[in-house]
Amino acid sequence: MDVTLLWIIGGSLAGGAVSLLLAATVAYSLLSGWVPRMVSYSVGILLGVTFLDVLPEAFEKSANAETLFGIMLAGLLMFFLLEKAALWRHSHEHGDHGSRKASGMLITVGDTFHNFVDGVLIAAAFLADFRLGITTTLAVMVHEIPQEVGDFMVLLHAGYSRARALWLNLAVSLSSVAGAVLGYFVLEYAQSLLQYALALAAASFIYLAIADLIPYLHQQNRVRDVLWQTGLITVGLGTTGALKWLL
Repeated sequence: MDVTLLWIIGGSLAGGAVSLLLAATVAYSLLSGWVPRMVSYSVGILLGVTFLDVLPEAFEKSANAETLFGIMLAGLLMFFLLEKAALWRHSHEHGDHGSRKASGMLITVGDTFHNFVDGVLIAAAFLADFRLGITTTLAVMVHEIPQEVGDFMVLLHAGYSRARALWLNLAVSLSSVAGAVLGYFVLEYAQSLLQYALALAAASFIYLAIADLIPYLHQQNRVRDVLWQTGLITVGLGTTGALKWLL
C-alpha cells in the first residue's frame, strides 16, 4: 500500500476517532452532570461551526451561490421529513422523548457529512505536501473536539446511553476515512462534491439548532435560566470563533 495513503488514513482516523475520544473524555468526566444546561453550549457550537466555518468554506469552493442556497433549502426540507419519520417511529413514546430521539438522528446525519468533508481535505493536504497534511490533520482535530463535545451533549440529552452515544459517534467518525480514501483515488471528483456536502451539513446543523434545541431552551424561562442559556450559547460561539482565528 502507498505510504501516502497510509498517512492519509492515519490522519483521517486522528481527525475523527482521536478527537472523538478526547471529546468523550471531556463530556463524560466534566460535563455529564450539566447535560440540560450544555444544550445551550451545543446551540452555540452548531451555529458557530455553521456560520463561521462550514458555510464560508462551502461558498469559497462554489462558483454558484444560488445552487448552494438551493441545496441548503432542499436539505432543510429533507431534515424536516427525516425528523417527521423519526417522530412517527417513536410515536408510542410519551412526552418529548420521541422528539429528542429525532434530534439525535439529525446530529448524526449532519456530522457524517462534515466528517466526510474533513477526510477529503486531509487527503488533499497530504497529496499536496506532507507537512501540510500533518498541520491540516492537527487543525481538524482541534476544531472537531468542541463540536464532538456538543454532539455528545445532544445525544445524551436525546436519551442515548453513554456507551451508545460513544459507539454511534465512533461509527460516524469513520466517514472521515471514507472521505479520505475517496479523496486519494478520485480527488478531483471528490473535491467537486465538497461544496454540496458542506451545504447539507450546514442545513442539518441549522435545522437541529433552530427547530429542536432552541425550542427546548424556551421551556426554561426563569431569569437565571435565560442568563445561563445566553452565556453558554456565547461561549459556544466564542469557542468556534477563537479556533477559527487561531487556525
